[in-house]
Amino acid sequence: MDELKYNSEGYYDQVVYEALTKIEREERKARRKAAYRPLVYICSPYAGDVEKNTFRARAFSRFAVEKKYIPIAPHLLCPQYLDEETERWLGLKMGIVFMGKCEEVWVFGDVISEGMEAEIEKAKRMRKKIRYFTEDLVEVFE
Repeated sequence: MDELKYNSEGYYDQVVYEALTKIEREERKARRKAAYRPLVYICSPYAGDVEKNTFRARAFSRFAVEKKYIPIAPHLLCPQYLDEETERWLGLKMGIVFMGKCEEVWVFGDVISEGMEAEIEKAKRMRKKIRYFTEDLVEVFE
């Protein structure tokens, strides 16, 4: 940064130094702002056809990434280390904690499962912004 304080002839140039310093500050601020991606909770069916629903949840999560969000999909994560039959309740509780960290909740699909219904109600109590999407990733405005 010291090299910016002096002109090509070696004289101290405060105006140029301050101007360049301001430009660098603004560029750093813009980079930080561009890097920010809010967390979004992915709410979609899991039970039933688990293979199909897992595939769709991955697609919904990818959609969020493309929209510059960071998706949190507990129904993709928790089954990796929890037993669905004996620890489902724990996965649901963990999902609610994840939801608390998210700025928005995105609900996907035309059918709202019992688990999704509970998540939506919890999101409303938490006063989260809830957005609804079709399976084809089209936002539906109520």
